[in-house]
Amino acid sequence: MLIGALEAGGTKMVCSIGTPKGGVLQRASFRTLTPDETIPQMLDFFRNFEISALGIGSFGPLDLNPKSKTYGTITSSPKKAWRDFPILETMRHELHVPVEIDTDVNAAALAEYVVGAGKTYKSLVYVTVGTGVGGGIILNGDIVHGLVHPEVGHMLLTPSEMDTMPGGMCPFHDHCLEGLASGPAIEKRWGLSPALMMENHPAWDLEADYLAQMCVNLIMTVSPEIIVLGGGVMQQQHLFPKIRKHVFRMLGGYVASARLDEEHLDSYIVPPALGNNSGVTGALLLGAKAVATRK
Repeated sequence: MLIGALEAGGTKMVCSIGTPKGGVLQRASFRTLTPDETIPQMLDFFRNFEISALGIGSFGPLDLNPKSKTYGTITSSPKKAWRDFPILETMRHELHVPVEIDTDVNAAALAEYVVGAGKTYKSLVYVTVGTGVGGGIILNGDIVHGLVHPEVGHMLLTPSEMDTMPGGMCPFHDHCLEGLASGPAIEKRWGLSPALMMENHPAWDLEADYLAQMCVNLIMTVSPEIIVLGGGVMQQQHLFPKIRKHVFRMLGGYVASARLDEEHLDSYIVPPALGNNSGVTGALLLGAKAVATRK
């Protein structure tokens, strides 16, 4: 049984064919232009295969209320051409297969929970730090949606006294996580792409401070059994020891768990076990769920 997987991003749409256990067998990428331009390209790709279902991990915001008339619609996206676009219903109608949708970061969280770093735990938070910052929360096997889907990237942080850009660059909130710690925020603050920075650049100490604040906030509010940090910025592996060190200091011994002892944090705050394949694996798992529930 082949399943289609769509990683719908603001820059590109990655379409894959595969199975949750066997992985990706075929893949193609298309620029995220307007729906009229990009949707036909994706449909042509998926129609080349006899897929049983499609799983979508999409940029948002998304309407994820199954009772809503606009369920599966991209809502107030900064990409104006995609605002109020019914991506789930469009793909379901055109491909005539069951379709399951969630946010891109929730799909990645699902993959890490089921077959990745969190497969031995009952709860997990996955955070991607890149062009934006987003988080997926899984508790007792269920992806948390709530009123809408959690916006981990817009939690408010305490700006560092050393920060030359303490308000951040988010157009909605002063000193929120995304506005302070995303890849574009790092580049705007320092005038240099993070990919070009040496490990001893002062940007990384500041970044570790902000990501540690995020981890502490998640520990205090969600209490996950593991935190997985992915995305482009987290390709800088030297960030992990810095973040763990700050987390231990900020917690101050308040949370009584051996998992948060200084010597155990290296197995608590971790990179994705699936590497760059968390998103596509999650989309394949969503597709498998669509088959099981015939959505």
